[in-house]
Amino acid sequence: MDGSGKTTVADMLVAELRSRGRRVLLMNHPNVDTLVGRLEQGFLHGDSKLDVILSTMLYIADVLHSLSVMRGRKGREYDDVVFVRYSMAVAYLSDSACMKAHRAVELLLPTPDVAVLVDIDPRIAINRIFSRGDELEVFETLDKLTSIRNRMLGISEGWVVLNNGGDMESLRAQMNAEVKVGTDEAPRSHASI
Repeated sequence: MDGSGKTTVADMLVAELRSRGRRVLLMNHPNVDTLVGRLEQGFLHGDSKLDVILSTMLYIADVLHSLSVMRGRKGREYDDVVFVRYSMAVAYLSDSACMKAHRAVELLLPTPDVAVLVDIDPRIAINRIFSRGDELEVFETLDKLTSIRNRMLGISEGWVVLNNGGDMESLRAQMNAEVKVGTDEAPRSHASI
């Protein structure tokens, strides 16, 4: 969820993989390097139902674009692909829509070799969000983050769950112990954070 440390974990993972001589492609969502990603991010700052619908539709287009890059010529140049925000984004939907979307994503989209949920207490997450000083997004309230976290935990079976309630060294130790990508068993991998 927002403020959990997804980007921090992804950066740690990318640095670890690159230190082993692996070629890593990092795909963030929203991908602000694309028009779709910039539009998606813009709608996340609105507060109307239409803003939420448009940001959701653009998110889907953003992820599909990233998947096409991953599967295309450029993606084949890399040993590993790390996605920040992928299938767990369905937890931003309502309770009833979340499970339906989760099942659809599992059926239609490629399954990552490793799926990581960076878990955090919503109160810590909201404090991190406020400390960034950025304009708040539509989902960045304590109540919404609590609901999103509950949905994420409810659909995270089989995921590696990292607790980001401690310090950076604790988080790094968890990641190194739990996240197995870029190994002899997984010569080419796709990780989702």
